Amino acid sequence: MTNDIHKDVLPQLAKLAIDPHRPLIISDADEVLFNFMIGLEGLLASQELYFDWSSFALTGNIRRIADKQPISQEEVGGLLSEFFEHRCIDLPAVDGAAAGLKALSKHAQIIVLSNIPPKYAHHRVTGLKDKGMDYPLIANIGSKGEVVRHLTQGMSAPAFFIDDIPHNHSSVNIHAAHVHRLHYIADERLSALLGPAEHSHTRLYNWPEIEAHIIQHIETGAG
Repeated sequence: MTNDIHKDVLPQLAKLAIDPHRPLIISDADEVLFNFMIGLEGLLASQELYFDWSSFALTGNIRRIADKQPISQEEVGGLLSEFFEHRCIDLPAVDGAAAGLKALSKHAQIIVLSNIPPKYAHHRVTGLKDKGMDYPLIANIGSKGEVVRHLTQGMSAPAFFIDDIPHNHSSVNIHAAHVHRLHYIADERLSALLGPAEHSHTRLYNWPEIEAHIIQHIETGAG
C-alpha cells in the first residue's frame, strides 16, 4: 500500500531499482550527513536571530537577539524555506560521513531519505555530490515509516535506517519494524539535549561507530 506516501514522493520511489538480496542503508541527511545546525546558525546570525539550545525543537528556540523572544512557528517555516533554497547546497559534511558511506557502499545499497521540500531537492543532490556522497535521494514529505516500508518490502537482506529525529524512528518501527534503526545526532550540542530514541535499536555517536556496527550486523547478524 502507498496510500500514506505523499503524491510528490511516489514518482521518486518509482525510479529506484533496489536489489532485494543486497543490504540496504537508508540515511537521513541533516545532522547525519550534513551539519544542519552549523548552517542554520549562519542564517540566524544574518537575520539577528539565535538558537537558545533549550531543547531539540526549532520552534520556541529560535529567538530575536533584540528582545530574546521566540519567533512564531510560521516564521520558522519561512526561515526553513529560505535555508533550503539558499543554504543547504553549501552545508559542511559531517566528519566521517563520506568515508563511512563509501566503505559501506562495498557491502550495501545506499539511499538518502531527507525531509527536504522536493522543489529544493536539486540543491541537496548538488550538496551530496560536492561532498563525495553521490547516492540516490528521496525528498520526502511527512513521516518516514511508510516510505521505508515501501523501500524494503520483499527484501531478504537486512536493511538499516539512520536518523536523528525520534519520531522518525517511531514511524519506521510502526510501519517497517524489521528495519534496524540507528539513532545518530551529529551536532554534539543537539545530541546532549536528547537521549536515545525510544524506538531505535541503538544510539551511536560518530561515523566510525556507525560503519562498524552495520558491517558487524551484515556479517554476523548481531545487533
